[in-house]
Amino acid sequence: MELSRRTFTALAGTAALGLALAGSGGAATGPRGQGVVPTGPPPPPPEADGRRRRVTYDRHSLLVDGARLVLWSAEVHPFRLPSPSLWRDVLQKLRAHGFNAVDVPVPWNVHSPAPGVHDFTGVRDLNRFLSVAAEERLYVVLRPGPYLGADLDAGGLPGWLTAAPGSARTDDPEYLRHAEAWLAAVDAVAVRHLYTAGGGTVLLYRLEDGRPVPAGDPAARAHRARLRAKVRADRIDVPVLDGEGFTGGDGPPTAGLTAVAGGAADAWGGPLSGGEGYARVREIHDAAHERRRHLTALADRVTVHHTGMGFGGTSWGWLPGPGVYTSYDYGAVLDEGRQPAPNMAAVQQLGHLVRTVPDLARLEPDGDGEERAADGRLTVRRLVNPDTGARFFVVRNDTEEEVRALLPRTGVEVPVTVAAGDTKLVASGLRLGHRKLAYTTAQPMLCVSTGRQDVAVFVGRHGETAQLALDCEKQPGADRADIEPAWAYDQGRLNVVSPLGVGGLSRVLVKDGDSETPLVLLFADDETALRLWTYETPAGPLVVYGPAMLRSAELRDSTLHLTGDVTVETGVEVWGPRGIAEVTWNGEPVPTYVGRARSRVMEGLMPAVRAVALPALDGWRCRTENPESDPEFDDSAWTVAGRTTSHSTTPVPEGGPVLFADDHGFHHGDVWYRGRLEDLGGIRSVALSYSTGTQGLLMAWLDGRPLGTHRMPAPDEDTAARGTWTATARFDVPRAVRTPGEHVLSVLVRPMQHAGTEPGEDAHKAARGLVAVEFAGGDRGVEWRVRGATDPERVTGPFNNGGLYGERRGWHLPDHDDRRWRVVEFPREERRQGVTWYRTRFRLGFEPELDASVGLTLEDDPERAYRVQVFLNGWNLGQYVNDVGPQHTFALPNGILRTRGANTLALVVLADGTTPAGPGKVTLTLLGAARGGVPVEPVDPPGR
Repeated sequence: MELSRRTFTALAGTAALGLALAGSGGAATGPRGQGVVPTGPPPPPPEADGRRRRVTYDRHSLLVDGARLVLWSAEVHPFRLPSPSLWRDVLQKLRAHGFNAVDVPVPWNVHSPAPGVHDFTGVRDLNRFLSVAAEERLYVVLRPGPYLGADLDAGGLPGWLTAAPGSARTDDPEYLRHAEAWLAAVDAVAVRHLYTAGGGTVLLYRLEDGRPVPAGDPAARAHRARLRAKVRADRIDVPVLDGEGFTGGDGPPTAGLTAVAGGAADAWGGPLSGGEGYARVREIHDAAHERRRHLTALADRVTVHHTGMGFGGTSWGWLPGPGVYTSYDYGAVLDEGRQPAPNMAAVQQLGHLVRTVPDLARLEPDGDGEERAADGRLTVRRLVNPDTGARFFVVRNDTEEEVRALLPRTGVEVPVTVAAGDTKLVASGLRLGHRKLAYTTAQPMLCVSTGRQDVAVFVGRHGETAQLALDCEKQPGADRADIEPAWAYDQGRLNVVSPLGVGGLSRVLVKDGDSETPLVLLFADDETALRLWTYETPAGPLVVYGPAMLRSAELRDSTLHLTGDVTVETGVEVWGPRGIAEVTWNGEPVPTYVGRARSRVMEGLMPAVRAVALPALDGWRCRTENPESDPEFDDSAWTVAGRTTSHSTTPVPEGGPVLFADDHGFHHGDVWYRGRLEDLGGIRSVALSYSTGTQGLLMAWLDGRPLGTHRMPAPDEDTAARGTWTATARFDVPRAVRTPGEHVLSVLVRPMQHAGTEPGEDAHKAARGLVAVEFAGGDRGVEWRVRGATDPERVTGPFNNGGLYGERRGWHLPDHDDRRWRVVEFPREERRQGVTWYRTRFRLGFEPELDASVGLTLEDDPERAYRVQVFLNGWNLGQYVNDVGPQHTFALPNGILRTRGANTLALVVLADGTTPAGPGKVTLTLLGAARGGVPVEPVDPPGR
């Protein structure tokens, strides 16, 4: 909703309208247990200030230097955003939207291209990420595995481990030697950022994938115990989460924790999303779904909230696990283009609430489980803080229609409205700074004291009416700054009503009466609440309304310096510390005046972001490859497949040889095999058995002639989680080549990814590539040679490149000379089994203050069987499968994408020759734009 001019220019208001409402009642109180830390102000936002701190916990919450902390954490995958300067953008957005912590997996396979090598440079700079998190005053829950799951290749285990001895996730000494070396490398970085030592904001440390170890698996339990001991030996002294609660520090064996992730991964073909991709996932995991999940956790007295995916990003290159495609949007609250998603409203409101209302850090049941409201359609769970007497009620509507009903035994004396299938938190007996809330039918969002005034925000669905009552022995004064709210004083209660979302934000100023400190009441619907921000400054907190985002605030002398983003025409309104006389926005002065609600209000409006023009993609050049299929191709430098044994879980064919790609050091990307035979006389067909991850394929040529292509089927709901797919491709041998003399069988396999693994199963060691070759019509000895990716590249690491000829020759790099390539236009309709490259260049000239997120969209007739690898400036940003889907748009991260300069785009097409092969329509797509953002540093292309 665009913010109306009335919102920011009509704040003088009119006379308050009296409205009689019902009202009397009280709040329950309860004794505090012996030795229990009482409810009090939360610790200040964390920072790396050099001060030592004590981090402990009891059965209610974490304790930081004795102050109760409710953690509101979002999972962030920095390795899925290979543009380090954008990490700050993501962290600022999460902090602004109410999060006080991030849960950060650190994948072993991203940082370890070879045994004993641990690379934390460039896009893998963990030290930089942790420093930025501290600068943005966010706690960190660090999760270095060694096994992560996280929809990563091999669950995060490095590729080289697939061919190494030792059983993963057990007490096998060979595995533990590598795993402990990895933890030592991570811990050497982490120990410099521990919140306990004042060097950073790492507050918690989580081992493995967060799941408990089966009681009947002694090897797995011994493995977990070794990891815990290793972490402590590395001087990690913050509490450790190991799937069974906290270890380390003082307190009972566990504290509240929810590990239920928001959003969901989607598989190739979209069997879990009905083929609609993450748009459908986000519809399922909408704001109502998020409210139900998080408020249920709150009712369960969880205080360490892992809210799910905050930002998933892109599974670029060969990073993804078998069950997911390139996009890892996940239905997260920040989408793949770094834009707030519709489900952000729910988590933002609750995040601000648990950070600014300390009563939620210690709750007890106030009744016997769930109860029914008066008409039986709403369920209610009652909670109370025994220190403050504040009561909270989680009200759930399981019906398909809006319900309005009284909630008995709550102190809420008017009906509460809950939308169909939705959940709401209401409260009674809560302190709002210097005044006491009798009850509210709207959900509290935040409460802060600043500038000798208290500010409280209440939210709900658009069109609902909020009713609120304050206990007041003396009649207060009340002014409204907008025409929508109404109020009346009756029998010791100030009763306020306000429709939500009508005209934007509604403001009521309560003054005098029981307190000399004014109280500003703000009422908002979900969309309006997404324009409300709070920020801690040394002089006190701020509440800011209007812009698309508030990134930072600094009060110097009497000038408040704000930075943030603007998308639509809007103003700026600030409640803050005393003494603010002037305001700047992104460095520019903003004229303001003092409004009726004791805020400082911008005169006029800031303009909306201007339309963003994107260039057409033309000037394409084309070149075919796969010379490896030619019998005369020189493969003398390739690896000879001479092994007869393997550490793989896949049996080696009797007599060998071992053809598995991993055993020859090729762990990611396409792999070529060339076999020489001395005689094909009498051979009628060849059977090529191969093993891949989801959507793997095999192409075969004999003496340069295509034999055909075989591909694994698209998964369905029953097979979407399958990590390894095996098949045998059978091809007839043409009569013309059934002759004596040397023949060459060339095979290209796209292995896709390795499976994840449970303790001791070693599913990640299942073979990838060719497994066995058999000939019908007689046995034939074959000398096999194998070629895959070159050694991992320094800038991009092990996941960027595979073994295609063009990749080995640098055809994906921006400085490759393609002037002799053939000029072509799209759409293309060639029929050819094999590999074809297309390249073009384009320029962008975005204004420096524009933060625009851009994607690449590919579209074609879905009956056409081909797939495309997308390379931007040398970075492998994803894989498109035209006849499977569901993904059509690929995010191009700024930094890799030059928003003020030249870009090189390369598309690598693999086609089976059975249908016309694209690309079809290829366009740049705007994923979002704002005036603001953060400075973006260019990311080096591969080869630098």
